[in-house]
Amino acid sequence: MERLDCKSMSLEALRGALISRGIPAFRASQLRTWLDAGATSFEEMTNLPRSLQEEFRTFFWIPTVNIEKKLVSQRDNTVKYLYGLADGENVESVLMQYRHGWSQCLSTQAGCRMGCSFCATGMSGFVRNLLPSEMIGQIEAAQADTGVRVSSVVLMGMGEPLDNFDHVIRFLQMLSEPGGVQIGMRHVSLSTCGLVDQIYRLMEYNLQLTLSVSLHAPNDEIRSRMMPVNRRWPVAALLKACRDYAEKTGRRISFEYAMVSGVNDTDGCAQELGRRLRGMLCHVNLIPVNEVPGKEQRRSPVKRVRAFSAILERYGIPVTVRRTLGSDINASCGQLRRQAGETKD
Repeated sequence: MERLDCKSMSLEALRGALISRGIPAFRASQLRTWLDAGATSFEEMTNLPRSLQEEFRTFFWIPTVNIEKKLVSQRDNTVKYLYGLADGENVESVLMQYRHGWSQCLSTQAGCRMGCSFCATGMSGFVRNLLPSEMIGQIEAAQADTGVRVSSVVLMGMGEPLDNFDHVIRFLQMLSEPGGVQIGMRHVSLSTCGLVDQIYRLMEYNLQLTLSVSLHAPNDEIRSRMMPVNRRWPVAALLKACRDYAEKTGRRISFEYAMVSGVNDTDGCAQELGRRLRGMLCHVNLIPVNEVPGKEQRRSPVKRVRAFSAILERYGIPVTVRRTLGSDINASCGQLRRQAGETKD
């Protein structure tokens, strides 16, 4: 019988699992308290009888997230982690300091199957989905290591969150459960490359998070070259889903747009994007593309980014240029994991 990941289970689910095995329901609260306190083994749960600890090991297990490598920026205190998981897989996470507090960029998958042309993560392929407990574990490990409180999270690390839909939804529930890390939905950003069917599925939950859509191009010709997902869900279908999502939830869509020199940064691209987004409850975040070894893309010059931004503003679209954090430690996700994989080989 496959053992259950008890850390990912709600208190109600834990009670049900124990009662079905003839164990008193109150033990679930004790177990949940230990898990929230960071226990990684049943032996640590000293108020549980030894016999019960041993019984728990027969049908439960506790996934672990351990820091294997840590890089700290000398410029802005950004911290990049390479985490090791129980099965030997690695994922990355980045802890960033802003005026409003500390934000953490989390991974939702080991690897990614989306194959975007500018992304380091996809170069190593897809291995598996992360468990809800492994997502929470990234926050817990960073907080324990630094002593800071993470006040907001962005699901923008390794993987496509909506490709791991059920586990991500459970993780989002865990964020605000009693005894947990206590992060509200308005302090969560979830990034997707544009899985339209899953956007509609997410819309039904009516969560007050920020949906961040990796758009990166104003039309199918350019976007399909950059992002294979566009061949399944073209720009028109994606933008319709975004309009529907904004209208249903009342939440502004954030469009991520990586500026790649000579590819998607022309005045014509900006004008086309402005026409497509005009009237939508949205915001565009222009991002100087990360220059990844093995990839040909080069970031747009600063003057080009400013010109692109000015055109969008003339269409009445709010625009910001993302501040680059951790540039001295390659804080974008995927590169540490690739290096770790090469070392293991």
